[in-house]
Amino acid sequence: MNKVSECEEFVEYIVKSIVDDPDQVSVYEYEERSTIYLEVSVASSDMGRVIGKGGVVVNSIRMLLQVLATRMGKRISLEIV
Repeated sequence: MNKVSECEEFVEYIVKSIVDDPDQVSVYEYEERSTIYLEVSVASSDMGRVIGKGGVVVNSIRMLLQVLATRMGKRISLEIV
C-alpha cells in the first residue's frame, strides 16, 4: 500500500463514520509534485454533517490529515465537493 492510498482510506473511514449514508461517500485523490489532493463527495443531505457548524468538522479532518502528511513529508489539500 502506498502512502497516498493511506490518506484516502483514512479520510474515507472518518467521513463514512460521520454521515448517514456511507454508500454515497467517494474519495478521489491525486498527487502533483509533493502535494496530495483529496476530493470527497457525499450525499447532499450529509454535506452539513461533514462541514460542521462554521467548518469545525472539516477543519478537524484537515488538521488530522496535516499530521499524517507531515509524517510522510508531503503537503495535503482536502476539498468537499
